[in-house]
Amino acid sequence: KMGLNLTKNYSINFSLPKRQMKLIKFIIIHYTGMKSETRAIKKLINFDSKVSSHYFIKNNGQVITMVPDAYEAWHAGRSSWGKYNFLNKYSIGIEISNPGHQHGYKKFKLNQIVSLKKLLKFLIKKYNIKSRHVLGHSDIAPTRKKDPGEKFPWKKLAKNNLCYWHNLNEKNIQKFRKHKIDYRQKKIFINNLHKIGYSDCKNIFLIKAFQRRFRQGLIDGKIDKECFIISKNLLKS
Repeated sequence: KMGLNLTKNYSINFSLPKRQMKLIKFIIIHYTGMKSETRAIKKLINFDSKVSSHYFIKNNGQVITMVPDAYEAWHAGRSSWGKYNFLNKYSIGIEISNPGHQHGYKKFKLNQIVSLKKLLKFLIKKYNIKSRHVLGHSDIAPTRKKDPGEKFPWKKLAKNNLCYWHNLNEKNIQKFRKHKIDYRQKKIFINNLHKIGYSDCKNIFLIKAFQRRFRQGLIDGKIDKECFIISKNLLKS
């Protein structure tokens, strides 16, 4: 199977009835954004919290199943990508233990990423999910969310075809960082983001979500030439 030692700690926060497996088209990655891992787990299985995820990856890399894939977990909330809205129905949610931006955001632990890779490989194969449909919570809800954030190793996962990344040399394009572009190019950039799948929202949130994902070295909400070049490349690849 997936070579992961899964433990179960079921949450009652999910929707009935079972969904058709062919509806599963996305995997959404989250961080818990809480100081305590134990409290994060408790929250996800507590009925009053009204949140849950299918999988939880602990600091030590152990993976907990919380909601079976066949049911809709409550992890994405108000969200959109491309023509899809309210992505709970179409996605599998994975929570990774990390204090997040509010509590001293940390690099993800190697154990966590090793487990995540195995889990992603298994899920992508099982549900025939496109690598460009493995997304972060901030991708699908840019005005509300920052997770999994700019320390999340998207590029590493993309090397294993587990998500989507540009194929540019980062050192080469970094020299265009903070280079101004004109109004027409800015419009093209925003249009590129919509073509990639990002929803229409206030530009600064949109730009920051894109940067957290594809240009992690600087999250300033400004469209520069580096961002512009990356957006063009993503549409080609």
